Amino acid sequence: MSVTFCGHAQVNDIIKVRNRLFRITKNLIEDGERTFYLGGYGEFDRLAAAVLSEHKENYPEIERILVLPYLDIKPDMKDYDASVYPPLEHVPRRYAILRRNMWMVDQAGTLVGHVTHAWGGAAKTFEYVQRRGKRIVPC
Repeated sequence: MSVTFCGHAQVNDIIKVRNRLFRITKNLIEDGERTFYLGGYGEFDRLAAAVLSEHKENYPEIERILVLPYLDIKPDMKDYDASVYPPLEHVPRRYAILRRNMWMVDQAGTLVGHVTHAWGGAAKTFEYVQRRGKRIVPC
């Protein structure tokens, strides 16, 4: 399967969370995970992408995929190997990120999550993960 990430736009203890992300993703890679879906928004997403870029040096076979919620953006691809646009063309723009997150969860077997409060997009995505019965690795 693959791995995706879920976390708030702001992270309070960036160094602590970054170090946890590094250990968690290293363990996942060593357990055979190769495909990582990333959202590319907010501090947690940027931390996940940066950590995976560090791992890419020692594990060149991993694939970091940026999942786009909109077609009209030009993302910075320096921390990604590829991008994908899920079938969202008929989704109203204001729901695109939530639906994109749901698509990432549906593609993945594991979610690495840093959700510290029960409101916002990360919390909604986390609830969706729980309903789908996916493996959750807290960060």
